Amino acid sequence: MELKVVALAGGVGGARLAHGLYQALAPENLTVIVNTGDDFIHHGLAISPDLDTVCYTLAGLANPETGWGMADDGFKANKQIKLLGGEDWFKLGDRDLGTQLIRTERIKNGEKLSDITRDFCSKWGVKASILPMSDNFIQTKVETKDKRLLDFQEYFVHQKCQPEVSGFLFSGIEKAEPSPGMIEAIQTCEFVIICPSNPWVSIDPILSVKHVREALADKCVIAVSPLIGGNAIKGPLSKMYRELEIQPTSITITKHYSEIIRGMVIDKLDIQERDEIEAFGIITKITDILMKDISDRKRLAVEVLDFGSSLLPIL
Repeated sequence: MELKVVALAGGVGGARLAHGLYQALAPENLTVIVNTGDDFIHHGLAISPDLDTVCYTLAGLANPETGWGMADDGFKANKQIKLLGGEDWFKLGDRDLGTQLIRTERIKNGEKLSDITRDFCSKWGVKASILPMSDNFIQTKVETKDKRLLDFQEYFVHQKCQPEVSGFLFSGIEKAEPSPGMIEAIQTCEFVIICPSNPWVSIDPILSVKHVREALADKCVIAVSPLIGGNAIKGPLSKMYRELEIQPTSITITKHYSEIIRGMVIDKLDIQERDEIEAFGIITKITDILMKDISDRKRLAVEVLDFGSSLLPIL
């Protein structure tokens, strides 16, 4: 397809649809903007979990069982960390550790995350453009109902999403500049796809970077729901919604994005929500959004691209 498309992504679900788009489009026509709000420093290493997940997935290197980390990786280094009394709750595979070591060294030498990512992707054979949302360091913080403020990875991995959430904030977002080429990619594409990622902690950080919402204002934007029958395929999204006293449905996902989207893709199990979604003036596409395998990723990507194309003439 000769469309220029920008995808906003974070985590495993976003990476899988981005991979489908990578199969369906000419690689030079795809730009994936990735959440870096979950970046953190661990054992002195600059770790970018969502960015690595997207890069590894498009490169065909991701662990097919977990969706994160690298395939056929070992954990000898992590076992040694535990033996020596270090914190081992964030498990880095041995090959994955190499990525973190080189990224950290290059950042300490003054290189930008976007340049490092471009170089890594070249070495991994990824021909699409994968951009971190910013070269500035931004940290998603999770506010809990017991009045704590947790770094995202502390909440997500170390505490296994057990604390009840009351809100989120993005430390450093006020000074964060979009990565080079990011706004231009949005301005020059046919349409933007919000992948089935967590709206609160994967997509909102991207939308909060300077100039992003303004760039999206005149674009055709479509979102793919990360919920099926009120449940998230992966991650704590449904739990977060309930703790925020919001019903986890594709309707509430649509409300979350209602100011910026033109179209919404929801699962066939949620067809009863279509009328209420379309009452917002949002056009709805009903399909099977579960991506069980690689062929499903491309199938859904093609359907989303066809849907987005169908909306262009009526803008």
